[in-house]
Amino acid sequence: MPTFQWDDSLLTGNALIDSEHKELVRAINDFFDACDKKINRDDFQKVLSFLNSYTIKHFSDEEQLQMKYDYPYYKDHKKFHDSYKEVVRNLMHEFIMRGITDELITRAGHDVGEVIVAHIRTEDRRLAAHIKAVE
Repeated sequence: MPTFQWDDSLLTGNALIDSEHKELVRAINDFFDACDKKINRDDFQKVLSFLNSYTIKHFSDEEQLQMKYDYPYYKDHKKFHDSYKEVVRNLMHEFIMRGITDELITRAGHDVGEVIVAHIRTEDRRLAAHIKAVE
């Protein structure tokens, strides 16, 4: 199962963003842990639902910061957020409809885990640097 470790490479320097990223990484790891343990369907849906709702909450918080600090890359950042939320929703639906399969786990590892880690290390760090510069 994929596991995403929280380390200094994921720190942006913004306390709110970093605390929410830690929770998001934990939710992603909880999802993969649930896949590994093959927990019952209701509990699995709760894990998926939390991942989906926390993703929405975090992205909303980030977007509010971007608007507050007049972030010049807001539109592109929001496009990524919207796309990522759709990926999470679609994977949720597939897991619910098809169950836990190796193919879906592999896809989720990339599309949910690796993609957000890369985004944090690049785009979210740039966002945090912008906020710090204009504060």
